[in-house]
Amino acid sequence: MLDILRKNAQSVVIQVIVVVIAVVFVFWGVGTNLGGNPNALAVVNGKEISYREFQQSYERAVESYKQQFGGQLPQEFIDSIGLKQQVLNQLIQSELLRQGAEKIGVQVSREAVQRQIREMGAFQENGRFSLDRYKVVLDNNRLSAPIFEQGIENDLLISRMVAVLGGFTVLPEQEVHNWLDYVDQEVKIGFASFASAGYVPQVTIDEAALAAWYESAGEQYKLPPQFKLQYLFFAFADDLQQAGVTAEAVEQRYQETIANYRTPERRRARHILFKTGEQDSPQTKAAKRQQAEQVLAELGKGGDFARLARELSEDTSRDKGGDLGSFSRGQMVPAFEEAAFALQKGEVSGIVETPFGYHIIKLEDIIAEQTRPMDEVAAAIRSELERQAVKGVTFKRASTAYEDIIRAGSLAKYSAASGAKVTTTGFFPQAAPPAKADAVVRDQAFLQAAFGLRKGELSSIVETADGYGIVYVDDVREAVVPKLDEVRARVVADFKGAKGVELARAAAETALKTAREKKVWPENVTRQESDYLKRSGPSGAVPAPVRDDAFARLGADGFPEQAIAVGTDYFIYQILDTRPGKNPESEAQRANLEKQLLVARENKLMADWLSQLRSDAKIWTNSEMLK
Repeated sequence: MLDILRKNAQSVVIQVIVVVIAVVFVFWGVGTNLGGNPNALAVVNGKEISYREFQQSYERAVESYKQQFGGQLPQEFIDSIGLKQQVLNQLIQSELLRQGAEKIGVQVSREAVQRQIREMGAFQENGRFSLDRYKVVLDNNRLSAPIFEQGIENDLLISRMVAVLGGFTVLPEQEVHNWLDYVDQEVKIGFASFASAGYVPQVTIDEAALAAWYESAGEQYKLPPQFKLQYLFFAFADDLQQAGVTAEAVEQRYQETIANYRTPERRRARHILFKTGEQDSPQTKAAKRQQAEQVLAELGKGGDFARLARELSEDTSRDKGGDLGSFSRGQMVPAFEEAAFALQKGEVSGIVETPFGYHIIKLEDIIAEQTRPMDEVAAAIRSELERQAVKGVTFKRASTAYEDIIRAGSLAKYSAASGAKVTTTGFFPQAAPPAKADAVVRDQAFLQAAFGLRKGELSSIVETADGYGIVYVDDVREAVVPKLDEVRARVVADFKGAKGVELARAAAETALKTAREKKVWPENVTRQESDYLKRSGPSGAVPAPVRDDAFARLGADGFPEQAIAVGTDYFIYQILDTRPGKNPESEAQRANLEKQLLVARENKLMADWLSQLRSDAKIWTNSEMLK
């Protein structure tokens, strides 16, 4: 469900407080009662939260974490983060939200939930909602429809509550000015860099110091373990003749999977765009629409669409006369798609409004749906069927051999008795299999199985891309730190680099100490001067960490407290001047800032409202049931 909601319901608030619990199943009419468990885990102002509701939410939370951690999730981790209590808190928060919204008359209808789900791309086929796909997607995400629909209802409820509370949000004009002044403030600094590479030539090699340094840093030179393997390999290719794939089987598979060979209908269109955005004023949008109407009128009089697109469109396609190429359903925003697929070849649309602005669309061509004939794909289908069929044949050979190895007592005895060829490798680490070795030795599944064994152990049957293998670990060279002489050149280079960093830091700190004591730039350090810099954006030769530190010290001492590390280099600086930004604020910049500040205030108001609901609520929880 997290994946579905991330793609289709990008509410910031829902990621924090929404949980999914069951209500009306809008497409099949199932009632709201998920079981009527009389054993309540919690009671919020008289409304029970059943243990079953909690258990379902908890299982989904665990599954979500498992997906994030690759399927493995130790119980100790679940306990350490207090996941059960987190889930219960979310359920309580969700119930408070519903009760609070109900008190002020905010509700979400069954039809609104249904409409929201129908518009989600995850549940559409060929641009239309598919009930079958809806069921499949929920099943794949281990969700019941009531559970999922409650999550959608909560999302809509929060959106409406944010809108209601937003009506009470006031943004003082001074706050906007203060933020604009803060964002536009500029600073000019003098700075110097102490590059570690410049100090490396000063480093001399003292054998005792080198040996001591290698003693402390030796682990980073540790050689990985190396394995010497013996293995048998049973290739699929050796059994293909026994696969026995008939023409009838190929025909049947083609009919079963014919959708894979179907190319949906495509449309080729041009458009002229008059761009608008959320930050645009109603007056700006009205002016843009008027432009679009004028162009539409000119097109109606026989105007050249491509020429007008090149002259007037505000889209990147203008250089191509507005040509968008071909597209199928699901590739354009809904309003644009609906208009384009309603046109006949050569027709021009009316004015189409989308989140990008006002469009005028001309349909250039209709490319009909096509299905590749079977004779074009028969060979690929046969190959796939043969590969599927041959697995059973090859596995039978491998399993027979495996049983004989167990009965013989060892791979060597089995080989001697049967004459089967056993291949032996030299020593090699897992990350660097021999370049000239068989492909099976470079197969990741084979390597993972082999390097998971100990010396003298035999693997189970390992499936690879080309067959089945049985591997035996003949010998192991354990991971070891090599002797200094074996890696001397590398160690010397690393030692010099590390000492160069130390010398650069010492030089920078010495220069900075002098500057702070005398309150002037050191005479023996060359100083560069920056242009006036803003808090964000390009900073020229000044590294971003140096600029950020300078802005953090405005109003304090003009020198940093310590040298600033940037990679392996160090910087010192002096604040030379500050000034208000000289770039006048644009309407778009101001509108965007106001929007961000309003959203922040709305979110805080929502959080405060929920906090008040919780403090006023009568909440009882059965903590024993969480154990």
